[in-house]
Amino acid sequence: MFLRRAVLAGGAALFAAAVLKHNGEDSSEPAVSWPPPFTRCWDPNWDRRESMSLINLNDLKGNREDDLKSQLKKYEAKARRHIYLVRHGQYVKGETDSEKVLTLLGREQANLTGQRLASFGHTYNVMTYSTLQRAKETSEIIGQHLQGMKCAGSDLLIEGHPIRPDPPSRKWKKDVEYFAAGPRIESAFRCFIHRADYEQKDESYEIIVCHDNVIRYIVCRALQLPPEAWLRMDLNHGSITELVIHPNGRVTLTMLGDAGHMPVPKLSY
Repeated sequence: MFLRRAVLAGGAALFAAAVLKHNGEDSSEPAVSWPPPFTRCWDPNWDRRESMSLINLNDLKGNREDDLKSQLKKYEAKARRHIYLVRHGQYVKGETDSEKVLTLLGREQANLTGQRLASFGHTYNVMTYSTLQRAKETSEIIGQHLQGMKCAGSDLLIEGHPIRPDPPSRKWKKDVEYFAAGPRIESAFRCFIHRADYEQKDESYEIIVCHDNVIRYIVCRALQLPPEAWLRMDLNHGSITELVIHPNGRVTLTMLGDAGHMPVPKLSY
């Protein structure tokens, strides 16, 4: 009865697909892989957080149709996430991470970025930063302008080469560099970039302080563009990129490498 009514309502395909996947009978969706596959069609369940993905059909009770409807409503995202991706400030070109501290200009850039983020008037929920010295310092300076915010470091966000770019870079890299760093940066994307949890009621504002390559790759993945296109854009030190993730999984890029808060003499790449 439920399936027949779903056909009339145009929802049978989704339900039938869910049943097939649940029973292991659908092989059209590849296993999680890296590099991630690229298709021209938007995948609405790119973060695997659509309601149907969070339901175990074997656990439906009583009237399965009513229980499914209830579960779909329960697990549906309800809030938007605003994610501000900030590139660290200019830094000293040292040999070790401890030597790669922010320059005087880099500290000024971080300070201006902190002022800019504060001027938006948002109450930020959390700031996550790469554990590399330059990103950590940048986050500390930004944090001086934003009170009462949770802060946490993540090794997933450290700089690296995510995937061999297309067109190729003039600076050749060994395949092992992409092989080692790529899955980690992909893990950062999957960990931090997704629609709101179904229990989140209010709009959230979050800051991620990390690196040029990581941000560019995340932008490509979030917009479902070819991930190999990451090197086709460039970002200033201290620049702000904003992604808005809507409850239905749609993603909007509202800012890319915005550095308008800095005087021209303070700009650097």
